[in-house]
Amino acid sequence: MTMTYKEILRRIQFRLQGRVVHLRPKNTPKGRVLISYTTLPFLDTRERTLNAHSNRWECKQMAQEFLDRDYAVDVIDFDNTRFVPKHAYDFCIDPHENLERLDPFLNAACIRVYHATNAHWLALNSAEYSRLKDLQQRRGVTLLPQRSIKPGHGVDFANIISTVCGTYANETYTYTGKQMFQIPVSSTHTFDAPADKNFDQARNQFIWFGGAGAVHKGLDLVLEAFAAMPQYRLLVCGKFGEPDFQAAYHTELYETPNIKSMGYIDPQSDEFEKIRKESLGIVYPSSSEGCATSVVVAMHAGLVPVVSRETGVETKEFGITLSQNTVEEIQKQVRLLAAEPRERLQERAKAAQQYASAHHTRAQFAEKYRAFVDTLEAKSQH
Repeated sequence: MTMTYKEILRRIQFRLQGRVVHLRPKNTPKGRVLISYTTLPFLDTRERTLNAHSNRWECKQMAQEFLDRDYAVDVIDFDNTRFVPKHAYDFCIDPHENLERLDPFLNAACIRVYHATNAHWLALNSAEYSRLKDLQQRRGVTLLPQRSIKPGHGVDFANIISTVCGTYANETYTYTGKQMFQIPVSSTHTFDAPADKNFDQARNQFIWFGGAGAVHKGLDLVLEAFAAMPQYRLLVCGKFGEPDFQAAYHTELYETPNIKSMGYIDPQSDEFEKIRKESLGIVYPSSSEGCATSVVVAMHAGLVPVVSRETGVETKEFGITLSQNTVEEIQKQVRLLAAEPRERLQERAKAAQQYASAHHTRAQFAEKYRAFVDTLEAKSQH
């Protein structure tokens, strides 16, 4: 589906206006808000664009909550290093280092919000380098980091923190001593329970489902675990296209009979429907996430999570949080899970889907963010 004339016009205006999206409320503005996050959902409103990552719809909803309260909203990309404010703002929101850059240009009364979507850069970068070092020792190969983020003091300039992260990532910000407001990450996709799922057939098939940064997200560990367990099948779904990783794991990815590399799979596709019906769970030992949205989508799809604590996803009684992020621990938990009675597996899958439906939806995000804006307005009046 191509962009409409209006969407093309929006992109032209966006460039003419200095790469800023200007949004006005229906009534006379009572104030102004700056959101430094992503402009994409305001320029391309196609459903597939909004559904490609949870942050796109979430950013759009964040802006809408302020528009509904009669604030004018300016939106820039978080990596826009040229924008300089020309107005006074009531609130400025940013998830990375732009808060530090913008601070000297913001009026004193502006409430600065750090919107945490991942662990603190020091924890995140250290986690990735630790995994790369472990891989070097195991396989004798040095791969390059793919998910490291730029160091900065953004959070240190904030007056308050909003967070869509889980416990692991949130703990990396406690040193600031700043108030943190929890907002549940949304899901790009939801599903009905798969009809007539045969858990006896599905019990031996699992998926890895993630974005770029294969070592960061534990794909190396999962491949090694399943390559040594030929009785279990692994489907590798997502982005794992880094050339050095593909070279290091070519045998596991493409020449191991019980492992099938699928590449990117649209969760709305018939192919994904078949995968979720024929698979028991998702194995995802990531080194650092805010809250892993791929795991959230998988839970909505009725897949049992076998994940690291660092994914930020609650597994409660339905899933498994790995005690160690090792090949041996992954193998142990996969074997134990696959050996459970059919009735227990059905219970786990149902409970995982119910938890995701109760905690990780767009409606939940909107409700909690609305409450956060209440907090901001109250804070601005003191």
